[in-house]
Amino acid sequence: MKIAVVGTGYVGLVTGTCFAETGNDVTCIDNNADKVASLQAGKITIFEPGLEVLFDRSREQDRLHFTTSLEEGIRDAQIIFLALPTPPGSDGSADLSYILGVAEDLSKIIKSYKVIVDKSTVPVGTAEKVREIMLQNLAPELFDVVSNPEFLREGVAVEDFMKPDRVVIGVSSPRAQQVMERLYKPFVRQGNPILFMDERSAEMTKYAANAYLATRISFMNEIANLCERTGANVDHVRKGIGSDTRIGKRFLFPGVGYGGSCFPKDVQALHLTSRQHHYEFKILDAVMDVNKRQKHILAEKILAHFHGDLKGRRIAIWGLAFKPNTDDVREAPAIDIITDLLNEGAEVCATDPEAIPNFRQNFRADVSYNEDMYDVLNGADALAIVTEWNEFRTPDFHQIKSKMKTPVIFDGRNIYDLEDIPAEFFYSSIGREIIYPK
Repeated sequence: MKIAVVGTGYVGLVTGTCFAETGNDVTCIDNNADKVASLQAGKITIFEPGLEVLFDRSREQDRLHFTTSLEEGIRDAQIIFLALPTPPGSDGSADLSYILGVAEDLSKIIKSYKVIVDKSTVPVGTAEKVREIMLQNLAPELFDVVSNPEFLREGVAVEDFMKPDRVVIGVSSPRAQQVMERLYKPFVRQGNPILFMDERSAEMTKYAANAYLATRISFMNEIANLCERTGANVDHVRKGIGSDTRIGKRFLFPGVGYGGSCFPKDVQALHLTSRQHHYEFKILDAVMDVNKRQKHILAEKILAHFHGDLKGRRIAIWGLAFKPNTDDVREAPAIDIITDLLNEGAEVCATDPEAIPNFRQNFRADVSYNEDMYDVLNGADALAIVTEWNEFRTPDFHQIKSKMKTPVIFDGRNIYDLEDIPAEFFYSSIGREIIYPK
């Protein structure tokens, strides 16, 4: 099938590349000429494990193309995916200007039947808004609008796309449903479902899924904080409830809060939707409040350890991305943690396997960076682990101690078992007892 993908951000590039991998002819469209030039030259513009292999193969076999021209990109396409940004406004609402603007542009250039697919995460009712805008310039028989939310986890997005748990498609047209069923058939050969529903339910499904996962994270962080006060061990509690088949073990790991491009804005957008419909969504209020507070927990622990005075203290940071296996720093807990430390007069030096360039670009404060996870520890009074990269999981503790002024670790992701901490270290994590040097 011939497919156009408007937008080459995280969702757009993964979507276009994975559809090309299954034999479709895909053209990705973006108005950023520099980005398109890089992609045309074979330079992938995001970090996502496994994506580059598919990207290179599809380009070599002439199935994946890039252009800045909307008219050129959609000319022969049967399906047009809108994978455009929906940044949150000051009130938490999703900005639909990019999607609605492109919809208006499409309505002026479409000459034959197309299926227009909202791939971006959008508020309930967006498919109807896109349809209304397109009807201003386009006959109804020339298009259908479909909602097809993505459920991609950064770091494993290729696997999620190629082997989805389920595919959710909001559609009211039998013709469009047939097109979408044919498109996704190769991805569900093992029997996972394609769930067809109305457009509003599909849009709500995406927000509900992310809000529920965010709720699990905030709930577990509350349990972890309570464990510290009662002397319980959150690792034991997590395993105890995670083995219950009604609950499951995923998204029960305590830490320094959730971040990224999805959970924060999707929870805010769903919360705004509830207010617009005069419903008080108290659970979401708590989820957001807990997450906001949790992002300051690690800095508070560090400040308390040094008796409320961080002036002149050098704090090393391991991890800047909001999660491992991505270079995404949007809403990353590291931003709040480092801000708190700097505000208390600390000197901060940070490292991350992939996210240093993005963090430096988006966080303009006085932070020094080092690509080596051990060199960043030189002369440090403490180490704060903020992102659970695999590189950090089995470190050389002897080298850590030799680099640091004092062997003090604050683990915001609980990546070490308590029994593995060397006797000479101070170690503080989330929801577990503090280990003092012997």
